[in-house]
Amino acid sequence: MYIVFEGIDGSGKSTQSKLLKDYLVSKGYDVELIVEPTDSDIGKLIRKLLQNPNARSDYMQKTFGLLFAADRMILMNKIQDLESENKIIISDRSFYSSLVYQEPYNWIKEINKFAKKPDLVLLLDMDLKTAVMRSQGTDEFENEEFLSSVKEKYLKLARNSSNFKIINGNNNLDEVSSNIKKVVDAVFNI
Repeated sequence: MYIVFEGIDGSGKSTQSKLLKDYLVSKGYDVELIVEPTDSDIGKLIRKLLQNPNARSDYMQKTFGLLFAADRMILMNKIQDLESENKIIISDRSFYSSLVYQEPYNWIKEINKFAKKPDLVLLLDMDLKTAVMRSQGTDEFENEEFLSSVKEKYLKLARNSSNFKIINGNNNLDEVSSNIKKVVDAVFNI
């Protein structure tokens, strides 16, 4: 089982993925938490480049697209190994993030065509102002104007994909976590 958390920066993906892991472990499941970008050399380079003031330029968008796709291919090996061990995989982001954050869409989709499609995508949808405040604007993508566009792209993906479930991220931490557990329980008959 491959579960992915998606959402704009500051929506609570990291926190909720850890809470879901704890919940599933308490139910007796073997769970592995992963994150994109990874801690590989490519992932470290991505994190460094995200701080670049030109990170949203056309040139950098294509650079990020390639780097994220390469980092993701490294991660696909790990996912395959974890699945062979019958582990539940919970990821903070997937190729869907590249589809909404990088341009051009069709090219990004093409270079990620070998990425594994998650069994379930939990899209944390929340207020832009709160998300920006939470993310503290540490990179070039963490501002309301840009994130508004990203949020709309996520919602469009969710409307057109059967594996997406939208979770209201504006609720308090416990309520969001409870709603996630209900969705996971229902989808996987836990």
